[in-house]
Amino acid sequence: MTSNVIGLAGVRSGRRILDYAELMKPELTTLSALTALCGFYLGSTGTFQTWVFVHLAVGTLLVGGGAGALNQYIERSYDALMKRTERRPLPAGRLRPVDALLFGIVISAAGMTELFFFANPLTGYLAALTWSSYLFLYTPLKRVTPLSTIAGGIPGALPPMMGWAAARNDISAEAWVLFAILFCWQMPHFFSLAWMYRRDYARAGFRILTVTDESCRRTSSRIFWFTSALLPLGAAPTLFGMTGTASIAGGIVLGGTFLLFGAKLLLSARRHEEPVLINAYSRRIFFASLLYLPALMLVMSFDKL
Repeated sequence: MTSNVIGLAGVRSGRRILDYAELMKPELTTLSALTALCGFYLGSTGTFQTWVFVHLAVGTLLVGGGAGALNQYIERSYDALMKRTERRPLPAGRLRPVDALLFGIVISAAGMTELFFFANPLTGYLAALTWSSYLFLYTPLKRVTPLSTIAGGIPGALPPMMGWAAARNDISAEAWVLFAILFCWQMPHFFSLAWMYRRDYARAGFRILTVTDESCRRTSSRIFWFTSALLPLGAAPTLFGMTGTASIAGGIVLGGTFLLFGAKLLLSARRHEEPVLINAYSRRIFFASLLYLPALMLVMSFDKL
């Protein structure tokens, strides 16, 4: 009997740990940390600062995870209205809102403190900007204007700049190149996801573009133009002396493939093809975006000068 009770307690503890991990939005947070580390590596000169690299990884994960937890705290009632998010820990009732609030505040503060003192103050300030713009600009704007997606691109594009700042203690033109790549990448990534879940977003009252764009023409146009912008941006690291010429070829191949998916969606929407087909193209763009960014980061890292 005692062993059964202990076993049940262990299962509950394990489930609770997983719920806290889910609060941190691990997929998004891990991607942010990886882009920060890529920015650090590209910005590194001389002896590699291993401990700064480690502190950057941990601090970015904590700040990103804290922002994710606080975002879920703020949007818990809206998450309960969407099929995609109704099983998250707060709307499902597995965690109390006050626990999520305290958890998000504590790990956010810990992450910013770590970056400020163990990377450099500039990195800490950029982390604070990322955190605050995500929670106090992007999050409330989603219920106000479709321009929230553009606003949300700011915190999403700052992590590689944080990495560059941790390595160089400055924000140079190269850091802005990395920012621009991440900013433009986010648009087809998010718009394709938002198109697939547009009914969910409408049910929750989010005023994003895909909710009112019934034909997908405006959404597909934005996806096409931002994927087009990634073609020259893929060559920019070489032009700014961050990487060798091999990354240009990699950027063109990856960017061209990504653009091809965007063009197919645009043509499908303009021809008023069946919603099932438009959804299929949108899904392909979303998964292409998941491959494009890490592949480009790897190419740039291997081709660093």
